[in-house]
Order: sequence, then C-alpha cells, then structure tokens
Amino acid sequence: MNELIIDNFAGGGGASTGIELALGRSPDIAINHSPVAVAMHTANHPATQHYCEDVWAVDPVMACAARPVGLAWFSPDCTHFSRAKGGKPRSKKIRGLAWIVLKWAKLVHPRVIVLENVEEFATWGPLDGDGRPVKTHTGATFKAWIEELQDFGYAVGWRSLVAADYGTPTTRRRLFLVARCDGESIVWPEPTHGKGRAQSWRTAAEIVDWSIPCPSIFTRRKPLAESTLQRIALGVQRYVLDAASPFIVSTPWACIDPPSRRSLGLGARKWMRAMRVCSVAARTVTSVGQEYGLVAALLTKHYTGVVGHDVARPLGTVTATDHHALTSAFLMKYCANSTGQDEHFGIVTIAGQDYVIVDIGMRMLQPRELFSAQGFPFGYVLDPEFKGKPITKTQQITLAGNSVCPQVAAALVAVNVGVTQRGCVRRWDESKSSFGKTHPPPKTVCE
Repeated sequence: MNELIIDNFAGGGGASTGIELALGRSPDIAINHSPVAVAMHTANHPATQHYCEDVWAVDPVMACAARPVGLAWFSPDCTHFSRAKGGKPRSKKIRGLAWIVLKWAKLVHPRVIVLENVEEFATWGPLDGDGRPVKTHTGATFKAWIEELQDFGYAVGWRSLVAADYGTPTTRRRLFLVARCDGESIVWPEPTHGKGRAQSWRTAAEIVDWSIPCPSIFTRRKPLAESTLQRIALGVQRYVLDAASPFIVSTPWACIDPPSRRSLGLGARKWMRAMRVCSVAARTVTSVGQEYGLVAALLTKHYTGVVGHDVARPLGTVTATDHHALTSAFLMKYCANSTGQDEHFGIVTIAGQDYVIVDIGMRMLQPRELFSAQGFPFGYVLDPEFKGKPITKTQQITLAGNSVCPQVAAALVAVNVGVTQRGCVRRWDESKSSFGKTHPPPKTVCE
C-alpha cells in the first residue's frame, strides 16, 4: 500500500473511478491541464492530490517524493489520431503527448504502466509538411516509442477492448497498452458480457431517463433540418414499423398533454410523404402494454450517413460533442372510424391490438445519461462549481466523451496491479450504474 497510484490526463475521473473499483482507493495524484476537469475530478476524488497544469510541467521525482509508483495511468488526447478527424491536418504536439510516458518510466520507473487511446494510436508515425501522416511510415513512431519503453526494462503488450464486454452499456472500443517491469506477465482480463458469456451486454435502455419529456418534432419553434428528419424517418421505419420486436415502453410522459391527433396526423402524413416512407401493413410486437400511453423507442445518431439503433443494444461511442438522441413514436389505440384521419401514419400490433403512431418526439441524451452509458455510478457529481457556477452541460458532455470507461479500467488494474503480498486480488462487482443505483464497494477475495 506504500506504492503510489498516478492518473495522468485524468479528465473527469473515469480511469480514477475504475482504479478505485479495483483497488479500493482513489489515485494518490491526478494531473490535468483543464480546471473544469479538475473541478469534477476533485468533487469525486477529494482524497487525491491534484495538479492542474500541463503534464510536462509536473516533475515526477518531486511529485512522488521518493515513494515507489505501483501504477501510472495515461490517457493522452486522441483527437489527432482518430479516424473521425478525416483528412484534416494533425497536430504534431498533440500526437506527441504520449512521450510523457517515457519521462515517468525513466525518472520514477512505475511497476505497471497503462495507456488508453483510440486504435489508430498504433499507426503513430511522422507527419508531412501539411500536417498529414506519411503513409509509408505508418506506425514508425509507435514502434520507436515501444522500443524505448523496452530499453527501460518494460515488457509491453497492447489490445483493443470493447467496453460492453466488461459490463459497460456502450460499444466504445479503445486500444489499451500495458507495460510492466516487475517480472510478472501482462494479464488481459477475460470478457464478462456478450454472446456466449455468462451475462448479456447491457443496453442503452438502462441508461435512458424515461421521466424526461420527449417533445414532438412537429411543434418545434425551429423546424428540424431535412437531413435530421430523414434520419428520424428511416429510424422509425427500421426500428418501429419494420422491426419484428420494436422496443415498447409505457412512460409517465406518454399521456401528458396528449397531442391533437387531427393536427399531428396531417403534419405526420405530410412529413412521411416528404421522407418517402410509405404506410405499412400491421406488424406484430410481442410486448404487452396498456391500451394507451405506449411509446416505441429508438436512438437516433446525428452523424452524416448514420441512422441510429435499437435501445435494446449498448449505446454507441459517446463523443466530446455528443450526437445521440432518443426518438419516441407515440402510440394510441387505432380505430379507423374515430381517428379523424383518412389514412394512418403507421400501425403496429401489440398483443393483437392495433396501435397507430400519432406523434414522434425527439430529445438529445442528457449528461447524466451519457455518463451512465460510460459506466459511471449514478451518484457521480457532474456539476461541481467552477468560478462560482456549476459547470455547463456542454462541459459535462465534453468530459463524458473524453472519459475512460471505469469497468474496463477496473478489469485491467485488478489483474495487473491488484495483487498484494498476501495474494489477495481486489475484485469489483458488476456495475449498477442505471438510474437510482450506484456502484457497490469493491470486495477483496483471497486466492
């Protein structure tokens, strides 16, 4: 327990939360240049010593004060490696942040080093005069960086891991690199969730706060862009009308201020014609619900060329500028003689009863939902004060998108760092980060 735990590029605290789940304590030191990130990290990890400055400005020898380092975690900025940046010029300075790992390896020689980044980090190579990667030297810098780590006495390994495989309700995929100099083998944690495993993937439906209203897309003050309507239309067609088993829920807000079926019906028909989505025959749904107040839900992604997906699967990757939205098709019992419409918007059949879509709502996912999708506990503080005011939703979403999924961090740390002299391994329980629940405390199991 005399070993220090260091979290570089600590952000809002995803890796630190995972470390706490695995070892039963927060990191001793957390470093981040953003005062907003440090404010959130401090609110949730008050026992940690915080350095709010550039990672290069922190002297590892001074910070560690002659104590040994058991773990140094690094999550350098990934934006200038990510394929999402397309063909835009890259920043050599940002791509070079990972060199800080060698500074810590040389000066304080951590027993275990873990680095997290996008998969493209392994393609790290030189840039040309226009700031674009030189294709003939793809991976050259990464290879040289690995060799320097090995020269310092480290065994190095890396793998791509999917957060959903470890109990996080997101399909976020990241490259994780583990380096250790203690003579022990690098261990990769066994996936616990997914097809063929003891537990199924957790779903996006778990993290949605169904109590938040989902306003109609037809009564907005500012009409949605045509491309957005197109994505919504295709999503409703694919995940409600054409789906064998749409995701049906009964929500508190489904019957609040019921829409005018006549006005919405006319607007819906016009919109559906514009989106070239035709009326369809009845579909059979296995879910059984009330005879009113039902909603067929799906997720819409506001990315070019992306429609969305079913809420019965994990959420896609949360980004620093998030684009995930909840789309809801409001259902009411269909009766051809009483709807006031000559043609219907769309029909689904639930337990033998026809329902008509009378409205469609959409709202963006909120910061709490995005943090829950990343695997943070429900009680995690998202809005600490910064300069006398709570940090904004935009800042919270940025921190969510840049965060490490705690369950993956916990799994890696537990098998590579958590072995004590008594042969005990800190184990973290299944994350219960859906609304109203929190992570259970870590357990200690002697083996």
